Amino acid sequence: MQQDLCNYCGMTTSNKKHRLFLLDGMALVYRAHFALVNSPIFTSGGINTSALYGFTNTLVDLIKKQEPTHLALVFDTQAPTVRHEEFPAYKAQRDEMPDDLRIAIPHVKRLCEAFNIPVLTLDGYEADDIIGTLAKKAEATGDFVTFMVTPDKDFAQLVDENTFIYKPGYRGAGPEIMGVAEVLEKWEIERPEQVIDILGLWGDASDNIPGIPKVGEKTAKKLMKEFGSVEVLLESADKLKGKLKENVENFADQARLSKKLATIILDVPIDIQLDDLAIAELDEEKVKSLFVEFEFNNIGQRLFGDDFKSGRGHAFGEKESEVAKHEEPSVQPLLFAKLKAAADVDHDYVVVCGEKARVGLVSDLLKQKSVALSVEGGADTRLSSLSFCWEAHTGYHVTMPSHPDQAKAILEEFRPFFEAGEIEKIGFHIKKSLTILAWNGVNVRGVCIDPMIAHTLVEPDQQHSLPFLSEAYLGYTMNASKSGKAVEESNGQLMMLDMDTEEEQEKTAAPLVEAVDVSLQLSAKLLSLLPTKGQDKVFYDIESPLVPVLVGMEKTGVALDTGALAEFSKSLETKIRSLEADVFEIAGAEINLNSPKQLGDVLFDKLKLVDKPKKTKTGQYKTGEDVLSTLAGEHEIARKILEYREASKLKNTYVDALPHSINPVTHRVHTTYLQLTTATGRLQSHGPNLQNIPVRSEQGREIRKAFVPGIPDAVILSADYSQVELRVMAELSGDEAMLEAFNLGLDIHTATSAKVFGIPLEEVTPEMRRIAKMVNFGIIYGITQFGLSQRLRIPRKEAGQLINDYKKQYHGVSNFMERVVRECRQNGYVETITGRRRYMRDINSSNNSVRSAAEREAINSPIQGTAADMIKIAMVNIDRRLRSEGFAAKMLMQVHDELVFEVPNSEVAAVTMLVKECMSTAIPMKVPIVVDAGTGANWLDAH
Repeated sequence: MQQDLCNYCGMTTSNKKHRLFLLDGMALVYRAHFALVNSPIFTSGGINTSALYGFTNTLVDLIKKQEPTHLALVFDTQAPTVRHEEFPAYKAQRDEMPDDLRIAIPHVKRLCEAFNIPVLTLDGYEADDIIGTLAKKAEATGDFVTFMVTPDKDFAQLVDENTFIYKPGYRGAGPEIMGVAEVLEKWEIERPEQVIDILGLWGDASDNIPGIPKVGEKTAKKLMKEFGSVEVLLESADKLKGKLKENVENFADQARLSKKLATIILDVPIDIQLDDLAIAELDEEKVKSLFVEFEFNNIGQRLFGDDFKSGRGHAFGEKESEVAKHEEPSVQPLLFAKLKAAADVDHDYVVVCGEKARVGLVSDLLKQKSVALSVEGGADTRLSSLSFCWEAHTGYHVTMPSHPDQAKAILEEFRPFFEAGEIEKIGFHIKKSLTILAWNGVNVRGVCIDPMIAHTLVEPDQQHSLPFLSEAYLGYTMNASKSGKAVEESNGQLMMLDMDTEEEQEKTAAPLVEAVDVSLQLSAKLLSLLPTKGQDKVFYDIESPLVPVLVGMEKTGVALDTGALAEFSKSLETKIRSLEADVFEIAGAEINLNSPKQLGDVLFDKLKLVDKPKKTKTGQYKTGEDVLSTLAGEHEIARKILEYREASKLKNTYVDALPHSINPVTHRVHTTYLQLTTATGRLQSHGPNLQNIPVRSEQGREIRKAFVPGIPDAVILSADYSQVELRVMAELSGDEAMLEAFNLGLDIHTATSAKVFGIPLEEVTPEMRRIAKMVNFGIIYGITQFGLSQRLRIPRKEAGQLINDYKKQYHGVSNFMERVVRECRQNGYVETITGRRRYMRDINSSNNSVRSAAEREAINSPIQGTAADMIKIAMVNIDRRLRSEGFAAKMLMQVHDELVFEVPNSEVAAVTMLVKECMSTAIPMKVPIVVDAGTGANWLDAH
């Protein structure tokens, strides 16, 4: 329940003078860290600031909006508490604190020191106890309203007329404030202190408080309604029945202990007076210095105004030469104590008007060796502007007429430049410009340089926006964001408005030319860093030449047989209804099969498929695919539900949705490929995602029938790498047994099975091969003993023996895995054959589970990354040869290890040979690279 804090306080405490906010430090820092765990924030120096950023955001928001009169941050210490003396296992189950979070806590305390906020700790007591003691002390004065700032539910026991829980908002939402009424409603109790009794019965998994076995939240609340307290319940246990009565009687002492552990101590001997917590003026110099150090530009502007700039340095007034001592300038962004703005730099941005001026601009463009450019336009083929720059702080802008024919006529004037292969083209997110040009009939030639791609390779964990890079590497704050009047956004593209005056045109052109100017300057900085990180080969040989290839594929698109999809949709609908009826019959009732609750109740309460079904944190039965797959072997209803889900997903996600993605002009589907969004370098498709078209199930494969040639007298050609990751593993590890199997053309899974089980090849059974296949691919992904036992549904000991036997037979693989992890610990990264790096920040983590996950990724990344590089190189080579040798065939899609083409019948033999040759030789290896290729009237027939 979100409320306006001022209104809430005014309703209940209108005569109070002071507003005390007590911040639960550890809970807030943990919350901030894990809120950003999937998209962490790093400084330009590579420091993870997620926890500090989230906490600072909360603190500034609280200070500015809630205007506290008194404030304190409270932390736990590492010392054992009185609860540990009572119960040594208290909190013993908690994972070790993540390294990034542990490092952040001292900075949180530094921040509070700069804000002049007291940081309170006391050995032997938790933050909860200190907050509880101070809250009660404030209540006793009669002059305070207190807010306990925490997401922790335990604090509900302390709420009273003048003491509230303040739970900070999440993702832009307002805070949630809980008073007495909210606590009583949420916990279904009569008095807030009964929260302690519920926790005593229910326990608290996060603190390892045991409670009474089999008593969950629902049962605990029910018992409180009937008995009112743990003590009364224990005295009245004879009124209970069955297993509950037995557990309450047998675990009475445990319930009393649990209640004691859950009780927040209210008389902590901390030497602090409420007056000591009065809000004080922050130390502006210290706060600004910290914001500069951690690059908190947005928060700084909220607190100090728009003129604040964080720069990319360690402190205000620090000279670049002094800052450089702390970082290695060859591999880190330059650090600037003060950022420059447009007003600080002389620049000459020209709006080019008239045919004569354009002719002169084209003439100048053709004289250059390298030009930065940007093309703006709409989601369709409309053009709005062209911008060019070949010398820092200068640039040229051409505004296109609103009439499409007139715009295309002007574009024709610039065609010689765009198609000049000897001129290097530079552009930030250059694929966007190339795409707009391609849709207008202009195919750009020449080397394409994208600073965004270069930075992604040099510093993959940082953000890659143009404003960020401008500040980080040039010390320059772009002015574009302040010219919103002149541009408007449409379908994700900047659209130029029609400008009536020359002054308006110049005002509009400036930010667009500035972006091109900054791109030109960034390219020089970032290209010089590529060799220092060993990424020049990846950039120049793989990613840069791939850009125009992807543009061509996206523009070509792929044709769909909508009639086939419509027929398949009907058959799926029939199957869905049939499966639904089968489930209803077995269940003995009609239920919503898409409702996990209704499904769980039928499977586990009514049909009792298992004795101890798994539940979610909310107490609901788990009915996910993993649970149903485990049950499918013995229970028909589980198989039917899985089939129902698959059919429903196919129909809703693919069969019925794909026709809506067809372009009404081209009558094809045009996906977009993202080059560097995955850690291993694999391409990603979206809008729609054509890489997720199912292939494993027979039903899923049927969708591929709808992918057909879009031209007459043509076929679909599919070319797929055979077991490419295992072959890469053989190459990287140099394992003799694996290399021998591939060189002899043996089935690797059969060969593995024969070695692991110690039998001749001809005696390997299909089941043995299945097990070997699981082990082969599992090893690549660093599978654990537990993981293999789960997949094969065999005892953990047996799974461990399989892994050990595998490593004994394949010494090279085992040595490779150990070597990769060892080198990763030393270097902090792993590399593909081409040199593409993946940084593993957690490889030396003190947290075992986090470190183990990083080790598995370290083993897999060179393999998967090399496979990704291989198909990218193949795509570049195939595209070059198809064009140079005059083929009409087109590359349509890339789906993981597979390429799909549209090929005229007359070219099938030659193009098939060309594709297989380019794919098999993309990266020269000792191990033979096998490519399976086939053709057909549709994608399914070709695969």
